Amino acid sequence: MLIVDEPMGVTEAAQVPHQRSEPLLDAAVRYAEERHWDVFPGAWLEVVGGRERCSCGDAGCALPGAHADRPDWAGRSTGSGAAARRMWTRQPRSSVLLPTGRAFDALEVPEAAGFLALARMERMDLTLGPVTRTPDRRMLFFVLPGAAAKVTDLVRSLGWNAGAIDLTGLGEGHYVAAPPTRVGGRGAVQWARRPDHANRWLPEVDELISPLAYACAREAADARVRTA
Repeated sequence: MLIVDEPMGVTEAAQVPHQRSEPLLDAAVRYAEERHWDVFPGAWLEVVGGRERCSCGDAGCALPGAHADRPDWAGRSTGSGAAARRMWTRQPRSSVLLPTGRAFDALEVPEAAGFLALARMERMDLTLGPVTRTPDRRMLFFVLPGAAAKVTDLVRSLGWNAGAIDLTGLGEGHYVAAPPTRVGGRGAVQWARRPDHANRWLPEVDELISPLAYACAREAADARVRTA
């Protein structure tokens, strides 16, 4: 069982899937019904010869149990809780994946930069949407759709290069893994800020890009120093 120390900025909501115990099926249904997010089932983890591996069969899978398992995943996405229940009933271990570019886009940053940005955003009293953290030490900030197309220009206007500071926008044609999806033996995707009634209305990318870009640039500079 994964035990998580809640980081600064975590908010609670009774309606949100409980990471430690709620089945993937129930989580998927809740996202569709309560947040009106499209969901689709992805790969899952299975035990073969006493070892856990991804259902895709690739021994070197980069995201075991946490990626789309069919090329037509976008067309299979649903915002219906009843349809989600049917899909996960067929394979209850399927990862819970959320397509971006529909109800939200996501801004992906290194975890260290993400927590620095969260602290700064809270001091600035900015409106924040849900935020996930992955076992690969990444954080994803949910913002209004259309953000991904603006990221490069917005970061450039602040004096940085988005690729160089590791700030990425995920929009149409992409997806994110949602809690409580597990990525192999690395751990589960978690909420750094849970969805709740207060963050039902997502922020525009313009509102968050400055503190995020600053935090990413600082983390990139620190990383260069550490490796020098």
